[in-house]
Amino acid sequence: MKKVTGIGGIFFKSSNPVKIKEWYHKHLGLTIDAYGSPFEFRNANKPEEINYLQWSPFEKDTKYFEPSKKDFMINYRVDHLESLVEELQKQGVTICDEIQSFDYGKFIHIMDPDGNKIELWEPADEVFTKSLKGKTTK
Repeated sequence: MKKVTGIGGIFFKSSNPVKIKEWYHKHLGLTIDAYGSPFEFRNANKPEEINYLQWSPFEKDTKYFEPSKKDFMINYRVDHLESLVEELQKQGVTICDEIQSFDYGKFIHIMDPDGNKIELWEPADEVFTKSLKGKTTK
């Protein structure tokens, strides 16, 4: 079973997320929105399909990355999240929470052996695409 299909997001802590988003917009040309910057790409296995990666700075004191003590978190795109979670549980992987469902996909968090919290995302790219339309701020 193929587990990870790509990177879904790169999240990191910042002392001033608004200022850092503006810096990346001004100096590196990132299109930013309230969450960061969405990067569009084509799915290599389904070239007609548009996918997204989310780049997002978080407040330095965010609790979202806990129990990890790291200043970053990677989001991995996956297929069939429920069956993947069952497999990970059987393998003894630390599952941090329950699967949460939103219009744009399902999420769960796990820990790796180095103490990195990992976000797994089964995306609903068609909904994510619609939600992006008209939401960019720069």
